[in-house]
Amino acid sequence: MTKPTLILGASDKLSRYSNKAMKSLITAGHPVVLFNPNLERIEDLICYQKLSQIAEAIDTITVYVHPKRIEPMLSDLIALNPRRVIFNPGSESYAAQEAFENAGIEVENACTLVLLSLDQY
Repeated sequence: MTKPTLILGASDKLSRYSNKAMKSLITAGHPVVLFNPNLERIEDLICYQKLSQIAEAIDTITVYVHPKRIEPMLSDLIALNPRRVIFNPGSESYAAQEAFENAGIEVENACTLVLLSLDQY
């Protein structure tokens, strides 16, 4: 079984790209782990409110939060030891990208939905 994708900034709002990505990832057979400090569940899935609660091995972190929100979480995100991080449009952070790369984590500035639609995820 493949390791899950952590959706940073998961949303229960159908119009949000993180919600669309969650559904597309699941449809494509990629397990997901959801993170939003303000939500306990999204549909029938647990939504973690603290990164320290995540025990699963994470393959990919797909970022849907403003750059200023990710920077305080960097040490906790790096501790998850993902293979890669995808910064979706509008979430790009030079400081976060540099921190991930310095930790040996692959970084992509891309759109998860586009990668999935092109079978390049």
